[in-house]
Amino acid sequence: MEKQNHLLELCNVSVGFPKKGEKSQMNVVTHGVSFYVEQGEALGIVGESGSGKSVSMLAAAGLLGGGGKVVEGSIRFRHGEDSVALNTLTKKQMEGLLGDDIAMVFQEPMTSLNPVMTIGKQVEEMLELHTDIPKEERRERVLAMLGEVGLAEPAALYGKYPHQLSGGMRQRAMIAMAMILRPRLLIADEPTTALDVTIQAKILELLKKFQTEYKTTIILISHDLGVIRSVCGRAVVMCGGEVVEQGDVKTLFEQPQMDYTKRLLAAALGKGSLLKKAEIANRNETVVRARDYSVFYEEKTAGKKIKREVVKNVSFELYAGEIVGVVGESGCGKSTLAKALAGLNPLTGGSVDISCSQPQMVFQDPYGSLNPAKTIGWLLTEPLRLHRVGTKQQQREAACEMLEKVGLERDYYGRYPSTLSGGQRQRVAIAMAIMLKRKFILLDEPVSALDVTVQEQILILLVRLQKEFGLTYLFISHDMNVIHRICDRVFVMYQGEIVERGEAEEVFQNPQHAYTKKLLAARL
Repeated sequence: MEKQNHLLELCNVSVGFPKKGEKSQMNVVTHGVSFYVEQGEALGIVGESGSGKSVSMLAAAGLLGGGGKVVEGSIRFRHGEDSVALNTLTKKQMEGLLGDDIAMVFQEPMTSLNPVMTIGKQVEEMLELHTDIPKEERRERVLAMLGEVGLAEPAALYGKYPHQLSGGMRQRAMIAMAMILRPRLLIADEPTTALDVTIQAKILELLKKFQTEYKTTIILISHDLGVIRSVCGRAVVMCGGEVVEQGDVKTLFEQPQMDYTKRLLAAALGKGSLLKKAEIANRNETVVRARDYSVFYEEKTAGKKIKREVVKNVSFELYAGEIVGVVGESGCGKSTLAKALAGLNPLTGGSVDISCSQPQMVFQDPYGSLNPAKTIGWLLTEPLRLHRVGTKQQQREAACEMLEKVGLERDYYGRYPSTLSGGQRQRVAIAMAIMLKRKFILLDEPVSALDVTVQEQILILLVRLQKEFGLTYLFISHDMNVIHRICDRVFVMYQGEIVERGEAEEVFQNPQHAYTKKLLAARL
């Protein structure tokens, strides 16, 4: 490799973590990883969960934790005229580089931000630790940076806490923390995965702005190839802890050489509907009929409880055997609508008639909805126990059969959620939702946190189960590509109202409302 402009270079890097119960033995998770990034460029690292992309960058930033360390190879960073081996630095030496020269932004800012410290103080802390700037000037610098990352009313935001901000605002605050010292290298680890398409586009534009204006070098980690394509000039593809392919993005995406890269692209750029609509929808049988349906939340203001209308007088029908997508930005009311239909929010107005028994719901994060202390078998048989369906042996057999239907082996019955991957946990959550053979299923962002290949598998599974059991889905997502592929019809929600609806193909090909056009324009 040429080293003339390399800001960061990984050469034959293997990272390991101590084996459980055998601290002297290392479990090596990446193997001989080699790539570089030049000063001022944007490099993408793509791959599925467990591919080693985040671990490699955590090693570069000295943030491995858990006893992890570089067991082979070197990570070199150009510091002035010299090149330093980051993996040989002491903790104190590494802390000197972090913030000043290297900064990192993570996927979920809520877990990275201190919940009991205001946003302003957290950004200012970087200046306090790394500079001698007077307090008054520090505040001015923070306010300027909050404005620079696109946050309105920085002075008011300075005193707010993380929970008072939306997901997109929190991510901007994290970027402000990372960029306040103008680091030479910004590592962004899945910074847009949980964000709506319009917010995602704004965050990516912000990263490109810093690269252009401040010559910031960016390493963007993502499983979303569309994100990588929109920001990066070169990309590294990782699989099983190894680099399988790398090169300029245009060549890599248009002429991939390795089978794994081809599979990633096929999954990410999946074309055409997964449905054969003529075989599915029965528009003569109504499953859900809503009339002027509103949903409220209760809030305390000045010691008094007030109702805040989140979903506003929506009317719609859902027909047997169809998949209806609901799209819109965070806060538009789509998840609130689903929870109300599931009976999880009783504060409603208007009317809704559901022809089948209690609908079931699948959430975005199955790990948060699966009891970690219970086995998969216990979780799957719980609905049957609660409704006194079958004997203990019949319940066990039904659970094992359902595991097979969602593509898992029977021996998963005795395992715990923590031992499963994200895709496997989502399969279990789907199995739980259809254990009682309920015909109406609410799916709230069921694939947004999954890698592209796993996402494709789950979508195919959902369509297969829908056909097999004659299910009706209300499918909530901020991913317009997913909605396009899986849905018969689409509802577009904006500020609590359905502003556009229609057949999926018609909405995507000929959108009428300005907000729908904006969502489609932001699609990567």
